[in-house]
Amino acid sequence: MPTGDRRSFLKTSAAAASTVAAAPTVVLGKRGANERIRVGLVGLGGRMASHIGCLKEMADTDNVEIAAICDCDRNQLDSAAERFPDLKGLKLKTYHDQRDLFDDPTLDAVSFSTQDHWHALQTIWACQAGKDVFIEKPASWCIWEGRQMVRAARKYKCMVQVGTQNRSSPNVVEGMQKLKEGVIGELYMARGMTYKLRGNLGRHSIRPVPTGLDWDAWVGPAQMVPYSSFNHRRWYWIDNFASGDVANQTVHDIDKIRWGLGLDAHPITVMSLGDRFVPGHDDDADTPNTQAFLCQWQDRKVLVTFEIRHWYTNSEAGMRDEYPFVAPNQCVGEIFFGSEGYMIFPDYSSYYTFLGPKNEPGPSKAEPPGIDWRTESIPHFRNWLQAIRSRRHEDLAADIEEGHRSATVCHLAKISCRLGRSVHFDPETERFVDDPEADAQRKREYRAPYVIPEEV
Repeated sequence: MPTGDRRSFLKTSAAAASTVAAAPTVVLGKRGANERIRVGLVGLGGRMASHIGCLKEMADTDNVEIAAICDCDRNQLDSAAERFPDLKGLKLKTYHDQRDLFDDPTLDAVSFSTQDHWHALQTIWACQAGKDVFIEKPASWCIWEGRQMVRAARKYKCMVQVGTQNRSSPNVVEGMQKLKEGVIGELYMARGMTYKLRGNLGRHSIRPVPTGLDWDAWVGPAQMVPYSSFNHRRWYWIDNFASGDVANQTVHDIDKIRWGLGLDAHPITVMSLGDRFVPGHDDDADTPNTQAFLCQWQDRKVLVTFEIRHWYTNSEAGMRDEYPFVAPNQCVGEIFFGSEGYMIFPDYSSYYTFLGPKNEPGPSKAEPPGIDWRTESIPHFRNWLQAIRSRRHEDLAADIEEGHRSATVCHLAKISCRLGRSVHFDPETERFVDDPEADAQRKREYRAPYVIPEEV
């Protein structure tokens, strides 16, 4: 994020693109078990608590060290140790500009907890600096960005893990294996849902940028907007910065659905409808609070459906009421349907099987209620560290290619919903079939100098 000399250095988008494309490459060698991995943290919001907790808990067992922190908001930097007690006592370098952190030769990897609109560019920058990356979900803001992230990871031989931690949850892994073994027979459909009480999200209140916050750097690749607490704190629900729940929560569920059904390509047809329908929720969010979509894959006789609701609703298949999610009154999960029964994943650490016409209980595995998000994520960070040492992206549980595929399903649903019609997609070219209107939404206009280069 530019300050001082960097702000004058990157004056135009062309300069930014050529500078980034020509960045020096540092290809990391294979690490031995006794070599310490030094990690820098970028983005010190609430989600970073999980990253910090996991890495701190693994410090001795996995020989990893939190060595630096960065945020474009100096208030976040100054209060980091107070807000994240696990940082107390650590000797940390602090950075206001993430590119200065990338240039630090003493750091091996970067863990990001930032807004969706930043994920692609900062991952590419970090890879060009030879850093391995842990990036939160969804991997990208749009389809084109995801492919650029994959290209950068492969070109610079960096390990890029996406924060879809279900891929490393032992119980979820077991459930997926049961599906592949045919516990519910031949699979023909999967359904996902995210029903959460979001409520009225509020209004913009334009005001001066708080002291210490570099608003230009925070907005980054997105289109510049005036500062408001709504833009700053409710960015999840603003299209300029994110995709709303069609990617925020849904990408977890779509990732599991793809995994369980063995869908290793993009869908060919997606049909989605939705809007902000909930009465009384007249706020400034511009992403749907009620949405449904269907997906079909080529040469696979399976159907995928998904629904998003932000207000009062029933549960489904016992999820929420009998099998609660990590937070109360939320029905979030997936149902797999087979020729011999069905299986549900009602959270990030359990599965239940029901067989035959009487829905008799089959194999299941669950953690005790109230599982800690930090404990749940440790296997995912551990997998990332193991891949950093092996230098094999095939060892990653949620490699950026998988993250790109899951995010693309969400982006296709978003585009279909915007257009109000079905879209047809070519999985090989990652372009829409004879549809310039949809193709125009594969990428966005980037704000100089925060331009994602055509050649990474």
